Amino acid sequence: MDMFYVAVELCQRPELRGKPVVVGGEGKRGVVAAASYEARRYGVFSAMPSVRARRLCPDAIFLPGDMDLYVQVSSQVFDIFRDFTPLVEGLSLDEAFLDVTGAQRLLGDGVAIAEAIRKRVFDEVGLVCSVGVATSKFVAKLASKTAKPIADHVSVRPGRGVVQIERGKEREFIHGLNVEALWGVGPATLAKLQSVSIKTVAEMAVIDLQILKHLLGDAHATHLHQLANGIDEREVEPNLDSKSIGHEETFSSDIFDSEIVRRHLVRLSDLVARRCRDEGLAPRTCTVKIKYSDFVSITRSNTSPTPITSAQAMMQMIEGLLVDVEMARGVRLVGISTRNFAEPGAQLSLFDEGTHSQDVTSLDEVWAPATAAIDDIRERFGDDAIGLASTLHSKRRPGSSKWGPEQ
Repeated sequence: MDMFYVAVELCQRPELRGKPVVVGGEGKRGVVAAASYEARRYGVFSAMPSVRARRLCPDAIFLPGDMDLYVQVSSQVFDIFRDFTPLVEGLSLDEAFLDVTGAQRLLGDGVAIAEAIRKRVFDEVGLVCSVGVATSKFVAKLASKTAKPIADHVSVRPGRGVVQIERGKEREFIHGLNVEALWGVGPATLAKLQSVSIKTVAEMAVIDLQILKHLLGDAHATHLHQLANGIDEREVEPNLDSKSIGHEETFSSDIFDSEIVRRHLVRLSDLVARRCRDEGLAPRTCTVKIKYSDFVSITRSNTSPTPITSAQAMMQMIEGLLVDVEMARGVRLVGISTRNFAEPGAQLSLFDEGTHSQDVTSLDEVWAPATAAIDDIRERFGDDAIGLASTLHSKRRPGSSKWGPEQ
């Protein structure tokens, strides 16, 4: 999807079309979630600190974003995808792989299907998407980028919409790209590759694999070498379960009080536990993330033999993980993530149930009726109708500052 969050906002506020619009946190520690192509002309891109974005584009219009709306619109778009093929692998709310091999006899070749998808998404949802067509996921991903609109210092120009890389021409296409186009080449890997004068995909493709393994390690080197040669045999995997569910928030000022950090984690556990329940999943593993004022992050995890569903049980699992948090360093960000899912009400383990796991399980059972009642109240009367007592003093709603705090 092209500038998805911004595009959804422009459907609600058409008077902002053609203007530099940014979705994200506007505060001093905010982050850009998405930028219109008009804002990109000034060098504004996602994941950029909002302070820098404002400096580059003083006239940018910042919008706080509405994740619930984005999820709703994303669902509409994915429903259209699944009308063309059941083999849809979502990467995020605004991106997916579709295997249309079995649909070609009925619907035409890949380009014809891509054009049909674009038309339906525009007609029914009012949004524009760009499509790459290729024989592998990696090349299709890169092709979709070349299909997007072009924003530079001169103007914003429409993209091609659909770009196809024909079978046998994959290497010709990718070898003209910079090496950072490869999946898995981040800043650290890029620095190592540049240290041996590898700057393009073509140079990566011909380097001796043993040299690359010595530089990056066996698995990472083999992965990048194969991609550089156009080899990507991964299949589209539809209906993948969530690998993790979590949320993290950055604060406008560093926190030095452990009790305040704990209250924020209580609030986030309420949000994350509810998201897990909404997806019909119960985690066994909970992870706490702390980022200090010097940007150094630590994570601590705890796993229960039995799945949990309530915020109270989740907090009990992570309570002991906060002991070694160095509050004197100042806490900039906190987060909670969950994984290792089972369905709620899954069979309890008969073995390896220590005192801690029994406490968590019994706490979850005690809170089960209240948790169900809380979900019902919020469903009927809104999220603000009921909340955790320890967080009532805070005006900060769970999830309200996904892209950084306001001033």
